[in-house]
Amino acid sequence: MSTRLHPGQTVYAKDGKSYVVEAVEGGTVYCASINGAEMEFPESGLATEAEWAARADGRRDASYTKLRQSRVYTTAARKLDPDLCHQLLTKAENVSPGLIDFAAYITAQRILVENKDTELAATLSIVKARNIFDAAKPEVRAGLLATVLSTGADSLVNAAKLGDNLMRALVEKGLAAHGQAFEDFIDRPRK
Repeated sequence: MSTRLHPGQTVYAKDGKSYVVEAVEGGTVYCASINGAEMEFPESGLATEAEWAARADGRRDASYTKLRQSRVYTTAARKLDPDLCHQLLTKAENVSPGLIDFAAYITAQRILVENKDTELAATLSIVKARNIFDAAKPEVRAGLLATVLSTGADSLVNAAKLGDNLMRALVEKGLAAHGQAFEDFIDRPRK
């Protein structure tokens, strides 16, 4: 039996797709994909989670380039005041620490799913997603935050002029749609 791979372990094929090991017999690894499809691979054709994270994967690196160049990050949906947008982003982070990280992560996941890179969304780096988010114009970031909170960008940006309690209420209302996902996200290590 293999000492490197064992049943129940998540492994990655060379194309980046993840599988769960069901059995290892004589150098052949029998796996199941997320959708239940059964596959078999030679043991040398699979990487463990640690090996996958450690390797410089061109596809994963390309996905971050795609994120950076996505129309989501390069065009603002509406003309918004950049100063008010910056004020909004600062206030939102103050009333709900981790909210901007969450917005960046959710936005990056949505882009990956749209680009049919769903399996890469599971290994998405929060830090890299946030760096890409922070590189966008304030108007773009405010619009993306509004999308995550399911509110109008104009309303959210104008709320930046008002008090923290209104901002907190808007944020809580918007995050309610995400259920436990935000709380679970906050507990995740930033890597």
